[in-house]
Parts: sequence; C-alpha cells; structure tokens
Amino acid sequence: MSILGTILSTIFGHAGATPPAAAPATPAATAPATPTPAATPTPSAPVDVAAILTGLAAKAPQPLNWQQSIVDLMKLLGLDSSLAARKQLAQELHYTGDTSDSAAMNIWLHRQVMQKLAENGGKVPEDLK
Repeated sequence: MSILGTILSTIFGHAGATPPAAAPATPAATAPATPTPAATPTPSAPVDVAAILTGLAAKAPQPLNWQQSIVDLMKLLGLDSSLAARKQLAQELHYTGDTSDSAAMNIWLHRQVMQKLAENGGKVPEDLK
C-alpha cells in the first residue's frame, strides 16, 4: 500500500470507517516507476480528521504538532517519517519541487495530505487545507 493510502486508512480506520484493502505486494522488478495512491473508499459520513488526530496526540508519549508538521503527523500515525519516506510520499503525490529542500517539501506534503483527506471524506479545518 502507498504511504498516502496508509495515512488515509489509518485515520479513517480510527473513525470506524472501512479501511481500504491492501494492494497485493508487487515485486520491485515489476513495480510501477511512479506509485499511485491506493484507492480509498469514501466514508459514508464525513470523518472529523482534527478530532481523531487530536485524540491520538493526547495519548502520544511526546508532544506532536500534527497541525503543521508532516513529520509529526506521520509519527502520530505510527509511520516511518524519515526523509526517504517523505521523499517517497512526495513522489506519490507528484511533487515537482526540489526534494533536497526538505522544509519546502514538508510544507507542501502536509498541505497535500490534508487536501487528500478532505477529498476522500475527511472533515479538515479550512486553515489546514
């Protein structure tokens, strides 16, 4: 499953929505050059993304600023937040900027993830889109 697909299924799974089915594993030799996000079913009712993430953050062992940081958002969801993982997410989302400028890429990634959550049935505060 793509990183974006994992983010969506993790958040929507906490809301009681049906998470998307995992894509079958593809050997590296036959993997597509540009991975595409897994299809995520839209929940029947809007999922309050902020409420879910705030609830998870309250239980986290360290303070995580998921509202502004893609790294903290990924950590909050139990995902690899390394630069390599973020570069892979950037590739999935078709980032055209310089991936060596991690600050600019991280800001772009956070905004894109919030937009994708909203597009897939998540209720995301306007200031995060």
